[in-house]
Amino acid sequence: MAERHTSTPDSREAGRYEIRITGHLDARWTAWFDGLTVRRESDGTTVISGQVPDQAALHGLLQRVRDLGLPLVSVICVEPDPAEIPADEPRQADPASASSRADGPQQ
Repeated sequence: MAERHTSTPDSREAGRYEIRITGHLDARWTAWFDGLTVRRESDGTTVISGQVPDQAALHGLLQRVRDLGLPLVSVICVEPDPAEIPADEPRQADPASASSRADGPQQ
């Protein structure tokens, strides 16, 4: 039986992602990737990056990469710039600073 992972309050549904594939795509592919940035790297890879609204959209992007027939190198969720986080959205504490707090036991 396959193990199912359930979503937790800390898991990321939406986020900024970088999808790296082998080979170079022209900038014209930007429209096919819903306005994400398509950047050709000097190492012979292409990075498709930008804000992805949810996991369903991420899977849709990965299906498009599959349809290109180019090898997928990596998918990375990139931490947003603190200036990009809306003021009403809670920010996660930096784990390094959390370990140095003296206000009680860590869990």
